[in-house]
Amino acid sequence: MPPSAEPIRVAVVGAGTIARDRHLPALRQMGDRVEVVALVDVDEPRAADLAREWGVPRAYGDLDAMLGAEAPDLVTLCTPPVAHLDGVTTCLRAGAWVWCEKPPMLSLAELDAVAELEREGGPYAAYVFQHRFGSGATRLREQVRTGELGRPLVAVCHTLWYRDNAYYEVPWRGSWDTEGGGPTMSHGIHQMDLLLSLLGDWREVSAVTGTLERPVDTEDVAMAVVTFESGAMASVVNSVLSPRETSYLRFDFTDATVELQHLYGYGDDDWTWTPAPHVTDRNRIAGWRPTAGVDSGHVAQLRSLLDSFDRRERPLVSGVQGRQTMELVTGLYRSAASGRSVARAELVPGSPHYDRLGGELLAAGSAR
Repeated sequence: MPPSAEPIRVAVVGAGTIARDRHLPALRQMGDRVEVVALVDVDEPRAADLAREWGVPRAYGDLDAMLGAEAPDLVTLCTPPVAHLDGVTTCLRAGAWVWCEKPPMLSLAELDAVAELEREGGPYAAYVFQHRFGSGATRLREQVRTGELGRPLVAVCHTLWYRDNAYYEVPWRGSWDTEGGGPTMSHGIHQMDLLLSLLGDWREVSAVTGTLERPVDTEDVAMAVVTFESGAMASVVNSVLSPRETSYLRFDFTDATVELQHLYGYGDDDWTWTPAPHVTDRNRIAGWRPTAGVDSGHVAQLRSLLDSFDRRERPLVSGVQGRQTMELVTGLYRSAASGRSVARAELVPGSPHYDRLGGELLAAGSAR
C-alpha cells in the first residue's frame, strides 16, 4: 500500500532529551509523510519552548487535552518509564497509535494491560527497539532464517556502559518504582532485544545481579546465561560501571562468526563476518559485510512504523515481539532474586515478578 495521501498527524509527549535528540529529528527526516501537530509535557512552558525550537504549532501541559483537541494518528511517548502505562493506555483509548520509548513498561502485567486495548487494524502500541532495523541486523536475520551460516551455537551480548553518580540525581532513575530496574532494564535491553530478534525464542536464564558502586535501589551490574529453543547459549552482561564503554554482540555459527561492536548505534562498517576454518568456498556464504547503508536508529524504526500504519497492520516490536524482551528482563531479575534458573514458561500471571520486578519481591523471590 502506498503512503497515506494525507500526512500522518503526530504528537510528541515529553519535552526532554530523548524527544529533542531522537524523536523530533527522526520525524523531521520523514518529510511530508508526517505532520507534527503538538508537543506535550507536564511542564507546559518547557513544551512551549521545545515546540518553538522545532516549529511545532501547539504545546500542551495535559495529554488528555491534547488528544481531545488534536486527535493525532500517532503519539510518540518520550516520558520516564513510570508514566508509560498511563500514557500508552490513554492514547490507545483515544484511538491513537503509540510509539513508546524503552523500557516498554515496568512489568509484564502492564504490558498485558496495554495489549487488551489494541484492536485488529489499530490502534497498536510499538516500542523503541531501534537496533533491529539497521541493514546489518536485517542481513544477519535473513542468514539465520535460511541457515546460510550454519547452526547458531554461542552468542555474547555485552552492554558495558558508564554512568556516574550524578546521572542518578534525576529522581526517577535507579528506583524499582519509577525506572523499573537498572542497566538490564534501561541500558542493556537494547542489545538484548537485538540478540532475541536474531536468535529467536529463549528457553531458560540463570543470572546474578549486584549493586557494587552506584547509589541506586536497583542493580548496577548483571550477568546471565541464556539458553535458546534452538539450543544456542548466550552470555549477557549489563553494566553502568565500565569506563571504556562498548556495546558488543558476537554470534558463533557452525560456519562463521559474526560480530558487532558499537556504542549507542551502528552502521554497516561496525559488523564483521569471519568464516570458519573449514569453509573453503567463501562465495557460498554471500555478503560478508552488509552494504545497504541503513544505520540502526529511530529513523529506520519510525519509517517501518509508518509503513505499518499505512497498511493498518501490527508494527514490528509490538505485541509478542515487544513482550519477548521484557520476558527476558523479568526472567533475569527473577533468577537473580531466587538463586536458580528460570524458564520462560514460568512467567505467567500470578507468578513472582509478573506484577513488579523489584523491591520486596526480590526477598519474596529468594524464598521460593
